[in-house]
Amino acid sequence: MIDTYIALDLETTGLNPSMDRILEIGAVKVIGGQVEEIYETLVNPGRKIEKRIEELTGITDEMAAEGLDTRTAVTELVEFCEDLPLLGHNILFDYSFVKQNAINLNLPFEKEGIDTLKIARVLFPEMEHRGLQALCSYYQIQPEKAHRAAFDALAAMELYHRMGEQFPDSPEELFAPKMLIYKGRKRGPITPAQKGYLNDLIKYHKIALEESVDSLTKNEASRIIDRIILEYGRIQR
Repeated sequence: MIDTYIALDLETTGLNPSMDRILEIGAVKVIGGQVEEIYETLVNPGRKIEKRIEELTGITDEMAAEGLDTRTAVTELVEFCEDLPLLGHNILFDYSFVKQNAINLNLPFEKEGIDTLKIARVLFPEMEHRGLQALCSYYQIQPEKAHRAAFDALAAMELYHRMGEQFPDSPEELFAPKMLIYKGRKRGPITPAQKGYLNDLIKYHKIALEESVDSLTKNEASRIIDRIILEYGRIQR
C-alpha cells in the first residue's frame, strides 16, 4: 500500500465526460497516511441540474450557481493534485472528467491511480454489491453525507486502508497505483459567431435555454443551433 496520494471524488451532471459537466469536486491530500489538506468546491455547470442528479446529491441549481466556474475549479484542482497519484472508487470515471476539462484548458494531467472498486472486486468476489456505499456499510464507515464529493473521497481513503488491514497478505501490486488512460479530444469554447447567431435565434423564437450560452463548447453550440432550426426554423429577414 501507499500512504501519499490524492483521494478524489466528483459529482457530475451525467456519465459522459465529453458531454456532461463537473458539479462538485472533493479532493483529499494524504501525506504519510495523514490528511494534510482538503480541496472542495461546488462547480457551476452552466446548465439546469436534472431532477435525478439533484435527488441523488442534494445539490440544487441555486447551490450550483454559487460555485466556481469550471475553468477556475479544474485549474485549482490540477494545482492541488501536484504530481501525486489519485485514489478513488471507480477512479477512472473521476479522472476522465478532470482529464477532459484539462485537455480543453491545455493543462497537463497525466496520472496514476488506485481504484478501490477494482481492489474490492478481487478481495470480495462473492459480494453482490461493491459500490462505495455498500462497502462503507460492510466496514461500518459512516460518511456524513453520501454522494457529496469530499465525504465520498474521505470514505474511499478509509476503505483503502481498511481493505489493506484486512488483507495484509494480498499481492502488493493490487494496492499499487496504475496508469490511468483517458483519450479525449479538445472541446473548444463557443465561437463569437456562434454566440451571436444563437442569441439571435433565442430572441427571434422567444425560447429559453437550460444551458448558459457562455458555458457552451463549439460542438454543443452547433448541436443546439441545429436543434433550434430544426424545431423552430431559421430567422426570416
